[in-house]
Amino acid sequence: MAKRRGNSEGSIYQRKSDGRWVGSFIASTGKRKYLYAKTRREVSRNLAEALRAKSEGLPSPDDRLTTGEFLQTWLYDHAAKRVRNSTLKSYEQKVRLHVVPSIGRIRLAKLTPQHVEKMMGDGLAAGIPPSSVRHHRTVLRIALNVAMRWGLVGRNAAALAEPPKVPGYEVRPLSLMQARALLKAVSGERLEALFTVALSVGLRQSEALGLLWDDIDFDTGSLSIRRSLQRENGEYVFLDLKTTRSRRTTPLPGPTLSALRKHRACQSEERLKAGTAWQGERWGSLVFATELGRPLSGFGVTRRFRWLLEAAGLPTMRYHDLRHGAASLMAAQNVPARIAMEILGHAQIGTTMNIYAHVSSDVQREAAERMADALWG
Repeated sequence: MAKRRGNSEGSIYQRKSDGRWVGSFIASTGKRKYLYAKTRREVSRNLAEALRAKSEGLPSPDDRLTTGEFLQTWLYDHAAKRVRNSTLKSYEQKVRLHVVPSIGRIRLAKLTPQHVEKMMGDGLAAGIPPSSVRHHRTVLRIALNVAMRWGLVGRNAAALAEPPKVPGYEVRPLSLMQARALLKAVSGERLEALFTVALSVGLRQSEALGLLWDDIDFDTGSLSIRRSLQRENGEYVFLDLKTTRSRRTTPLPGPTLSALRKHRACQSEERLKAGTAWQGERWGSLVFATELGRPLSGFGVTRRFRWLLEAAGLPTMRYHDLRHGAASLMAAQNVPARIAMEILGHAQIGTTMNIYAHVSSDVQREAAERMADALWG
């Protein structure tokens, strides 16, 4: 073998048997460690990363550790202790079905942005939506950030890989006439109060479905948002809200309070009718529940909402667009963005401003007419 001596910290040489380059250094354990690569540049980079990790007291990069093996360690020894079960399940699914089959066998220390971009390209070619492919990259990027902190890699290949472009979802805020038509369409519905609350104060669906009657103060006309309702492993569970700003108390419009009072009376009748079959006590008296007091399915609520839209001749929209609708209606009524941010529970004012930017066409027309008055009298 043709050997090239390095300094006291490490050395690099090329093996005559197969032409591979080898980096050699003394690990913190006192044992000599070897790194292998096809080119001198690559092994030099790997050796520099190993020496840096050694100087910082971090574990040395393992040239044999595969990306798939690292991701399993990351999922169950790191992420499982820090994220919700639903988030962990989502991570695990993306890793198992999309990341590992594509790049799982590649050694972690040799993972490149080209590998990640090929993974994304293969996903797009298989018909996976660009937004989902971006999510696969995001999960890998989060994992590789941990790998960098652990000293296993010197760079984040996923962060350096260019994600696919995703067509933006065009927010179509409700006009004032459409909002009134929607309220008319849900009038008399069993869940009239749910849709009314969503439109008037912009609650997220999980927040609305997690409301308890103790959260509503009918004397002061206010509503406290303290938790969300999620489904994990087939069971409904209450979860803390993700940010402190999500925990909030907001005043309710008079008609919304009236709808809630009517809904409470109807629920009391359902409870009497159910008798011993009533299960509401288990969930702490949910505001919005089934006829037996059990949590409502978010999917079922959304399906009913879309049916009502179709029956009323209104444009198709997501349930979450009710929240956008509430924000755009606040903008139309000149509610300051900071106040809207507090009502909606946004973590950042930029989120509120993005929705405020999509004010409905009739508000834009009014602004144009005001400009005409100002300029031409």
